[in-house]
Amino acid sequence: MKEIVMAERAGFCFGVKRAVDAILEALTVGETDRAVWTIGMPIHNPQEVARLRSMGLRVAKDASEVPPGVRVLIRAHGESRAVLNELREKGVCVIDTTCPFVRRAQDLANSLSDEGYHIVLLGDRNHPEIRSIMGYVDGGIDVVADEAEAERLPKRGRVALISQTTQQEERLSSVAAVLVRRAGELRVCNTICRATMERQDAVRALVGRVDGVVLIGGRESANTGKLRNIAESNGLDVLWIESAEELDRGWFEGRQRIGIAAGASTPEWLITEISNKIARM
Repeated sequence: MKEIVMAERAGFCFGVKRAVDAILEALTVGETDRAVWTIGMPIHNPQEVARLRSMGLRVAKDASEVPPGVRVLIRAHGESRAVLNELREKGVCVIDTTCPFVRRAQDLANSLSDEGYHIVLLGDRNHPEIRSIMGYVDGGIDVVADEAEAERLPKRGRVALISQTTQQEERLSSVAAVLVRRAGELRVCNTICRATMERQDAVRALVGRVDGVVLIGGRESANTGKLRNIAESNGLDVLWIESAEELDRGWFEGRQRIGIAAGASTPEWLITEISNKIARM
């Protein structure tokens, strides 16, 4: 019989749970006749988004699609000041559930830019969190994904390095080591959230204990992708799935101890559903 080993930290982080709870409350309590919208997927998990949509949530591609007078929930990734202003001009009711860690990164980017620092953001330039942080910077800004991109930046006098909250600390340190040679003054702000680090440490703790890891999370989830990178860099085979239907019986052959990990946007009900199916297999 195969043994299942759960990662010590898995599933919704504080920020995501807070946002989902706010959506559920808006959909079921109070002005239930007033539509609830989000801009973009409220969390990077298609199964949970489908559940929320079935309850009445509406998802817009951008602020221009949001009709006047509705309720708009700002997801944990946050939004730029320009988007927030556009929404308020439409007379919508804004429910802001920006993650406190993202809010701190936004505030730091804003204040350091005002102090004359050129901002360097470590992260995925297409991720909504990075776009939201960029929207708080009035001065110069660059987005880099890794050390190689940081090496290509021009030398500057005053630079401040800020990280996407789901990055790895090792990469932040490596980029900082590059920038310290390219700046007269460098400020490094560790804006990686504690929940992200806890989930990364939980995956590292599975090394040597399991024969492979089933990783549960949305394909667009940045923090889930980092968990896969950590597992594979430590020699663990990874089966990354979004739903129970993706479980591959062949992958389990010859494996006796199976680790299960999940990203910070993966709901508990989905982790339980997949864990139960693995147990039955």
